[in-house]
Formats: sequence, structure tokens, C-alpha cells
Amino acid sequence: MHDDRDETESERADRNWNELLQELRVSQTGVQLLAGFLVTLPFQQRFDSLDGFQRTSYLVLLLLAVITVGVMMSPVAMHRHLFQGQAKPQLVKAGHRMTRLALLLIPVLLTGIVFLVVDVVVDRTVAALLAGGVAAVMLVLLVLLPTLAASKHATPRDD
Repeated sequence: MHDDRDETESERADRNWNELLQELRVSQTGVQLLAGFLVTLPFQQRFDSLDGFQRTSYLVLLLLAVITVGVMMSPVAMHRHLFQGQAKPQLVKAGHRMTRLALLLIPVLLTGIVFLVVDVVVDRTVAALLAGGVAAVMLVLLVLLPTLAASKHATPRDD
């Protein structure tokens, strides 16, 4: 890969790692708040009135939130294990993959939360419609727009 930066492979790996961590910091806080919100739901009075489908949806979303937090924390865990092991380029690649996975899990989690909350507050039909709308918006924001931007940018990506 060639660009106009004058940096060594180690400097590029350090820069990419720092950029990756910044991206994780932005999204991880939101996911952790959502996971915390889900954890508190069973302790609310109205939780007992959920039907079986809603309870199953809740459990699936709780597990998805916990898995998403784990995926987002994995680059940090990898860094701890590989610290000073001269493996920064490999660490950046693995962290990049895990971050991309998290960016797939987050919209699924958000869509599911919208579905569950609207299902409880209004009804299942409205919940399905709104969750479908959220899924469409997430698809545009997190897949379509980045893909269009990448196709207009001719230089290769830093993986």
C-alpha cells in the first residue's frame, strides 16, 4: 500500500491501533449503557406482565448485549496478552475484525431493543414496523453510506 504518509510499519500500526481504540471508545459506552438497561428490566414491576415471547426476546437481547460488550472488549484483551510482543500489525488486524463484528451486532441489538420496548408499550405490529424502520436506517447508516464512501475513495484501506 502506498500513501503520502512518511511512517514506518510500526508507526502505521501504532496509529491504526490508536484510531481503532478511539472508535471502540465511542461505541462501547453506548453498548454498555444498553446492556445495563437490559440488566435492570427484570427488577421493574411491569416485567412480570411480559408474555413468553417478550421474555424470550428479552433474554436473547440480554445475551446479545453481553456478547457485543465482549466482542468490543476483545481487542483490549488481545493487547494485554500481546503487550510488547512485537505483534502490533497482527493485533490491529484482529482488532479491526472484532470491531467490524461489533458494528454488525450493534444494529441488531438496537433494532431488537426497539422491537421489545415498542411491543411492551404499544403492540407487536407497531413494534415490527418500527423495528423494520430502525433496521433500514441502520443498514443505510452503517453499511450503505460507508460502502459508498469507500467506493469513492480510491486508496486501499488500512486493515
